Amino acid sequence: MSKRFTAGAVATAAALALTVTGLVAPANAEPTSARTFTVVAEDGVSADAAIAAIRAAGGTVVSRTDSVGMFQVTSGRADFASRATAARELIGAAEQKAIGRKPKLDRVEQEHLLTQAKGVANGHSKKLDPLDDKLWGLDMIRADLARKIEPGDRRVTVGILDTGVDASQPDLAPNFNWSLSRNFAPDKTDVDGACEVASCLDPVGTDDGGHGTHVAGTIGAAANGFGLSGVAPKVSLVELKGGQDSGYFFLDPVVNALVYAGDAGIDVVNMSFYVDPWLYNCTANPADSPAAQAEQRAIIAAMTRALNYAHHNGVTLVGSLGNNHEDLGAPRTDVSSPDYGSTPYPRPIDNNSCWDLPVEGPNVIGVSALGPSGKKADYSNYGTEQISVSAPGGWFRDGFGTDTYRTDANMILSTYPKKVLQEEGSVDEDGNIVAGFENSVFKQCTTDGECGYYTYLQGTSMASPHVSGVAGLIVSKFGKKQGRTGFGLAPDLVEQHLYRTAAEHACPEPRLQTYTNEGRPAEFDAYCAGSLNFNGFYGYGVVDAYAAVKSPLKPHVQP
Repeated sequence: MSKRFTAGAVATAAALALTVTGLVAPANAEPTSARTFTVVAEDGVSADAAIAAIRAAGGTVVSRTDSVGMFQVTSGRADFASRATAARELIGAAEQKAIGRKPKLDRVEQEHLLTQAKGVANGHSKKLDPLDDKLWGLDMIRADLARKIEPGDRRVTVGILDTGVDASQPDLAPNFNWSLSRNFAPDKTDVDGACEVASCLDPVGTDDGGHGTHVAGTIGAAANGFGLSGVAPKVSLVELKGGQDSGYFFLDPVVNALVYAGDAGIDVVNMSFYVDPWLYNCTANPADSPAAQAEQRAIIAAMTRALNYAHHNGVTLVGSLGNNHEDLGAPRTDVSSPDYGSTPYPRPIDNNSCWDLPVEGPNVIGVSALGPSGKKADYSNYGTEQISVSAPGGWFRDGFGTDTYRTDANMILSTYPKKVLQEEGSVDEDGNIVAGFENSVFKQCTTDGECGYYTYLQGTSMASPHVSGVAGLIVSKFGKKQGRTGFGLAPDLVEQHLYRTAAEHACPEPRLQTYTNEGRPAEFDAYCAGSLNFNGFYGYGVVDAYAAVKSPLKPHVQP
């Protein structure tokens, strides 16, 4: 069905996060300020051999994750990266700078704030919670019906690998799992600004970016008669903070979050981000320097090993296809990379040796985004090579020719931190909604005065949590006890059942869809290839929560 990067054998040792004493840089090293790198060992190389090679190259190992052959290293040598790459025991060294980021809020997810939106409701029926009538996405995937059969099992854990989760939000607090949640991404002052706490490691249960909290609400906001409810309103939500407050992601935190998910027995992990500074990581792109090529090979290897490790340890992996409006099987020339640390330049992309990670990594269920009409959203990536299923992601410009065109209600409403809304200017210092934002921000308060906030976003980042929620329902419905205290379901069974029960959706006619009516240039034109059973816009179909919990689980066969 899809192109997947395959790496060699993955080490089976348990993941370690410990400090290792290394050698200082040689006396003849070129003077420069110390920098931090993530170094990845070649397949089959022992940790001891890799550490020896790192020391010989002039690096000091400060932490290690043996299960994926990854090491965090500091070095004062200006030539450390090239020396590490030249070592036969090592794939390469990626300097620790931002290499992953959620889709840009100011261009796609918050498109409604860049233009004049109309406050037209979509007219959905009243549901369990006060704001559920605005959740057309729950209707589209029949989650409102599914919860009558299976609302989710508290033993089932869904990890949000994102910018954090605001556990004080009244709709998230009942389902937030404090004991399993972790922060793997200390604040970096160069991208995040001043640290909020002395350690620069934000407390678990906080989210200074907002993105992770929005994702969490779609997956599992409680059905408690307050605010709104999620797809799986009784599963446990686990914060896996792998992204910076600013929205950037670093290789080391993301990989460690995935390894932890496997070790901790997390059932499902949602990944609504993509990898930077390279939109596509390539093994040997002629447009890139040797150092950039080595860095990308290290990123590919580390991410692939981490995804494999999580999958092999029982984690169902769900990822957003991305908001670059392109066929992932026929990518355009990349003109945005590297988008951090240096100047972007044109990079023709070879589809056979370049990967958009994590969604093009192994074992990841790739999700495209739909508007309320069921059409593929103009911004959504697509293509038969990587798509798995489709789900509601919101589309501000949906409904052309009707009174719903360019309305907030076309997007996805979910939980959001008050602090971030205040920083964005839609909520004042007293916690009141600012005039002009009444159609895009909502406030709900309990009888004891505890308030929660909600806002609209759109993107494939909003589509994938719908699928993660359904995956959580599948594990809840069909999971089995594992060992003395465990509970779960094999990821391959979850994936197969998800595909088999998705609602098939044919390609539109004509197959070449244009978005000129919606004001988009020809670059947004998208051709839908494939059949009713599987095609580039919808994959195996629109994910269907009701069918997923009502249909019997079948033995695993290849889809």
